[in-house]
Amino acid sequence: METINTFFSDFSGFLWGWPMIILLLGTHLYLTIRLKFPQRKIFTGIKLSMTDDKGSKGDVSQFGALATAMAATIGTGNIIGVGTAIALGGPGAVLWCWLTGVFGIATKYSEGLLAIKYRVKTSNGEMLGGPMYALERGLKMKWMAVLFCIFTAIAAFGIGNSVQANSLSMLLKETISVPTQWSGIILAGMVALVILYGVRGIARVSSALVPFMAFFYIVGCLIILCINFRYLNDAFSLIVTSAFSPRAAGGGFIGSTVMMAARFGIARGLFSNESGMGSAPIVAAAAKTRNPVRQALVSATGTFWDTVVVCALTGLVLVSTIIAYPDLDYTNGATLTKMAFGKIPLIGTFVLSVGLATFTFSTILGWGYYGEKAVEYLGGKHWIKGYRILWVIATYVGAVMNLTLVWNIADCMNALMAIPNLIAVILLSKVVARETNHYLWENNLDEFSPPEDEQKF
Repeated sequence: METINTFFSDFSGFLWGWPMIILLLGTHLYLTIRLKFPQRKIFTGIKLSMTDDKGSKGDVSQFGALATAMAATIGTGNIIGVGTAIALGGPGAVLWCWLTGVFGIATKYSEGLLAIKYRVKTSNGEMLGGPMYALERGLKMKWMAVLFCIFTAIAAFGIGNSVQANSLSMLLKETISVPTQWSGIILAGMVALVILYGVRGIARVSSALVPFMAFFYIVGCLIILCINFRYLNDAFSLIVTSAFSPRAAGGGFIGSTVMMAARFGIARGLFSNESGMGSAPIVAAAAKTRNPVRQALVSATGTFWDTVVVCALTGLVLVSTIIAYPDLDYTNGATLTKMAFGKIPLIGTFVLSVGLATFTFSTILGWGYYGEKAVEYLGGKHWIKGYRILWVIATYVGAVMNLTLVWNIADCMNALMAIPNLIAVILLSKVVARETNHYLWENNLDEFSPPEDEQKF
């Protein structure tokens, strides 16, 4: 078992090393330039996400689809992940993480557009889409679509379920002494109540939970930043200088190389916002939207909120707090985050606990939908009930077990998901550019896309 764990740990380190970073970041930059900087329209996307696109085909509202995607995206990576990036790459990692989010908006936009462009309708009128349908219908690469779904289904059980449940149960045990068995039972029960209603149930809960949890966490971070106000200038300066200086030290930091700051900042940013992973387009395909570009803009706002806002605030909180308390242990991401928030009187631990609890629960819901649709593509709708039962069981098991091996395997599958998805996005970038030029840059955003022959599934 130790040998297997070492293998997957090393394989994960390779996959999430420079080859994946170059592939993902290169795709972000390529699409940003080819699509003429769709980041300029991010506030249009925010406005559209709050608008009900009446008369459009789909299963859930644009906001419901966005909330479900953000439920899966905003998780422990936004809190613990940023702490890990700082611990391994220094404070400069925060800036690289943020830049990854800015350029990743173009990739998330492209994924959302292709999800609508190549989605299909089932016999009962349900919309299905995502990288597997873009690969099959747009590129005629069904074998690669199958691989994507296999990687997604496996990764979902790990990174989207078991490790999330484990993080929450350990947090509750350490903070308020709740036994892991009780945490597992309660969490599994709550998950079961939601996922049994499918995408509509998940979207309904996510639409209520995501705004609350994001608002609560952002306000908490802003309060902490107000408390640390006199250290903010030093924090900003340290983040920027250490991102581009060969070595940067101060405020308790030993310092790190630019390469380390870039590697870990970019890797955690990519891992956090999932731009290029191919997960978010699966739920984007269910959105009610009159043309692919409108939903693409809405999908892109997920990366904006996730990384450009939430991860940036978390990074500032951690760096400013460590400057204020240079005695903190910053060599471990989870420990760093817990100690940094714990140094803030009254609200620090509470904000961290509630933030992690809500983020974790929502991630399990969102990834449950991703995995379910991947399994449905592989075996048909009759597999869904069994998958949901296994999903609930995995939630309980994750809460009560040590999951180092599961985490490493899921990490590998999560990276492998990106490869077929990025192939689809890059090879279909001509389609994305054509649709973008017509609907966005030629001011036809309110136009309904022409009816196409919908493939039955």
